[in-house]
Amino acid sequence: MQTLLLDRSTWDLVVDASGSLAVASAPYAVAQNVACAVRVFLGECWYNTALGLPYLTNILGRGQSAALFRADVEHTALTVAGVAQAVCVLTAISPARRLSGVIQLTLTDGSQTVVSF
Repeated sequence: MQTLLLDRSTWDLVVDASGSLAVASAPYAVAQNVACAVRVFLGECWYNTALGLPYLTNILGRGQSAALFRADVEHTALTVAGVAQAVCVLTAISPARRLSGVIQLTLTDGSQTVVSF
């Protein structure tokens, strides 16, 4: 599996040494695709409206349990090609109400990787 490589700090496209769009291969490509899937609002991607988390309807401005949020993240991660298992671990919430954590992934080839958010 390959996907367009995104810069880790700006989340923008990257070019390779020859000036062409850079691509990422598995396992990084799968991890990056999971990171994209959990960052997008459900219905926001015009090419796949089933992708994303229900931020507007169930998350932002709503009282929600941590368990339900983890389940939403894990379900969304499992919709990404190449993911066999996903476990969301919430690590902190800042005073500015910024949630952080990791998604531990087991890929279909048996390898494991982690996505931070």
